[in-house]
Amino acid sequence: MKSVILLFASIAFCPILSAQNTDSIIIRKLFDEALLHGESYRNLDYLSNKIGGRLSGSPQASKAVVYCSMTLGALHPDTVYTQECMVPHWVRGDKEKASIKNTKGVAHEVKICALGGSMPTPPAGVKAEVVEIHNLDEIRVLGKAGIEGKIVFFNRRFDPTKISTFEAYGGAVDQRWSGPSMASRFGALATVCRSMTPDITDFPHTGSMGYNDSFPKIPCCAISTRDAELLSSNLRTDPKLQFWFRQTCKLLPEEKSYNVIAEIRGIEHPDEIITFGGHLDSWDTGDGASDDGTGIVQCMEVIRLFRATGIRPKRTIRAVMFMNEENGTRGGKKYAALAKEKNEKHILAIESDRGGFSPRGFSTEMPAVKLAMVLNWKNLFLPYGIYDFSEKGGGSDIEPLHKLLDVPLMELIPDPQRYFDIHHTSQDKFSAVSKRELELGGAGIAAMVYLVSEYGL
Repeated sequence: MKSVILLFASIAFCPILSAQNTDSIIIRKLFDEALLHGESYRNLDYLSNKIGGRLSGSPQASKAVVYCSMTLGALHPDTVYTQECMVPHWVRGDKEKASIKNTKGVAHEVKICALGGSMPTPPAGVKAEVVEIHNLDEIRVLGKAGIEGKIVFFNRRFDPTKISTFEAYGGAVDQRWSGPSMASRFGALATVCRSMTPDITDFPHTGSMGYNDSFPKIPCCAISTRDAELLSSNLRTDPKLQFWFRQTCKLLPEEKSYNVIAEIRGIEHPDEIITFGGHLDSWDTGDGASDDGTGIVQCMEVIRLFRATGIRPKRTIRAVMFMNEENGTRGGKKYAALAKEKNEKHILAIESDRGGFSPRGFSTEMPAVKLAMVLNWKNLFLPYGIYDFSEKGGGSDIEPLHKLLDVPLMELIPDPQRYFDIHHTSQDKFSAVSKRELELGGAGIAAMVYLVSEYGL
């Protein structure tokens, strides 16, 4: 009797083994095609070096929309179209200037850049004594007596013990986003924020900040970590020193822009949609190669890989180049709103917005029963160094899909150690990207899209 049970069990298990073997062969084809003939690197070269930084509302952002539409069209998906959205149009203006002046009258120039969305300084700049803050709660403790008429210097470092630099970033970035309005509430003239990186460099990191309309909107900038260390050190010996900076940034009227979308319709369940994407806009300090040119070209490559290998998905697969992630997420919000309006059925959304480094896994935001299904595929990814499915969360552009339609989310997780060395800086350049690492990431997304297309979620 025992032998009969074992026989039936082995017979029942055979289809599962056969399916996994087929999936393994198809995934191997996707990776081989990407590594032998991948076009992500070539597309990134054009996006970075021929178009450059793509701040929302800029001519470069408009050129990127045209380029992606044409490039995707040449891959012959079933359809390519754009999706209109209005976006903020903030411009940096002249190169920012700043200096520390001690009580003996000696000045030392330091490197800063305006935070995205910041107000300008007066034409002559802003100059005042400095109060150093490491925790936002310190502002409330100091109150108006300790803050009014001064420049607040937010100097909380990344926690170096966090293995994921994204976790360290999350533990520090609130001072950049919320700090200016909190300081303004108590009468600060301006704010200076330590750049969001664990490294000590001369390159200031820009990034978005948010004003609270209840308080005056004061100018705010980021200072390089090397100069943040210098300012902090000088304050300890000369607390009455003054900081001066000048920036001419401004907010212009909103501009019309677009998401770019390409899809291959499913042959069995065309109403079930798998969305994957990155953001087309970038900051203007570099050429936007890693944030998020790499994500854009990887998702374009998924369409090419399906066409090149002859895979016809059972469910509809849709690549989305979102506009305006950096300072508003207008594209992601518009995409989700229209998906709800059209009553579309999205079964998964994947984002790539962590650079083009070697893929290590996927984060997830989904019910346990769906996560269990994903984890059953884990062994199929191990040969390609993709092993970590432990992190929780999705991405900024696909989060509205989750909020409005309860769509399960995933995000490609590359090796995180070097990302914040270049994030939002002049060093975010094409030359910092490895072709092989980039192509591996695109193939990893394609493999996940294939599996979900084949079996649903």
